[in-house]
Amino acid sequence: MDFEPWMLLIFPFFFGMGWLAARIDIKELLTESSALPRSYFQGLNFLLNEQQDQAIEAFIEVVKVDPQTIELHFALGSLFRRRGEVDRAIRMHLNLVERADLDEEKKQQALFELAQDYLKAGILDRAEAAFHELHGTPYEKQALDFLLEIFQKEQDWLKAIDICQRLTALTGISHGKEAAFFFCELAASELKHKQTDAAVVHLEQALVANSHGVRASIMLGDIELAAGHAPRALDIWKRVEQQDAQYLPLVAERLLQAYRQNGDEAGGVTLLKAWLEKYPSLDLMNVLFDVVVQRDGAEAAYLLVRNELKRNPTLLGLDKLLEAQLLETTSERRADIELVKNLIHNRTRGLAMYRCKHCGFKARQFYWHCPACHSWESYSPKRSEENGVAI
Repeated sequence: MDFEPWMLLIFPFFFGMGWLAARIDIKELLTESSALPRSYFQGLNFLLNEQQDQAIEAFIEVVKVDPQTIELHFALGSLFRRRGEVDRAIRMHLNLVERADLDEEKKQQALFELAQDYLKAGILDRAEAAFHELHGTPYEKQALDFLLEIFQKEQDWLKAIDICQRLTALTGISHGKEAAFFFCELAASELKHKQTDAAVVHLEQALVANSHGVRASIMLGDIELAAGHAPRALDIWKRVEQQDAQYLPLVAERLLQAYRQNGDEAGGVTLLKAWLEKYPSLDLMNVLFDVVVQRDGAEAAYLLVRNELKRNPTLLGLDKLLEAQLLETTSERRADIELVKNLIHNRTRGLAMYRCKHCGFKARQFYWHCPACHSWESYSPKRSEENGVAI
């Protein structure tokens, strides 16, 4: 496109239009600013200087002067809740919910904030009712998340399962994994009351919700073994390899017990050795170590640990190797080995812990539900050292 001299006339026109638009915006901004009470700007200044108490008092004055400042009501309510002044937050948001002149969108927002206030205050029944009222609103997904949190706190597992199903229907994202754990909790409760048949039903529901749910398989196997059905228990526990092989150490001792009940301990040892070859694990090795010592003696146990240590060098494995050496050593070198073993053992205490991958909480026993952050299945069944976690 060639340049034409008349085009020079367009530039001043567009420049003038831009200048006029800027003047209008500035004028409108100044008009709005002059309409705001002086306390509003004082409050902003206090906030910028991290003086929250003074900022709150200034903003309260604004609300008194101009009750129509809806967004400021929301800001104050949230600020009260964060500071732990839940009563004031509830009053602020309840006032908005009850205002007849508030449009539906703002009422929904106020109800959502009010529900969070109740939750923060520990008034769970009111929080639950408020979150349920948000069905069909833009806040439904967040409300369902909070309801799931409430029902877990209350250990109302049936309601928690219902929320999982509603979340799945609403978002298209499966919540079967969480639902499976809730079914397991229901099963555990039934087992406490000797209701085995009801527990089995819940565990089967757990496996429908999440076919890879190892916990349900472990519990089903326990029920079968307790009933004297060792072959059924073995079939169930062997499925863990297909569900998630990293959890095999959790069924190793159980599996040996079932093989013994079935009169075939040697078959159990053979299977565990095959698993250890495919899925290196300190806990699997420890289970095998104990049974090999009893069946084949200290030297065989020593060779087992030494070969595994060559394949997967760990300090915990070295500690076990020294234990094996002590079992077969009777010479004057025994005291030296004991000294080294004690040093290694003290050093590896932290490495033998289970660790939550969400919050980092460490425990000597395995948890399906973290006692610190309450996450489900956040513990690796491997020890800290196997997961590369330092002491």
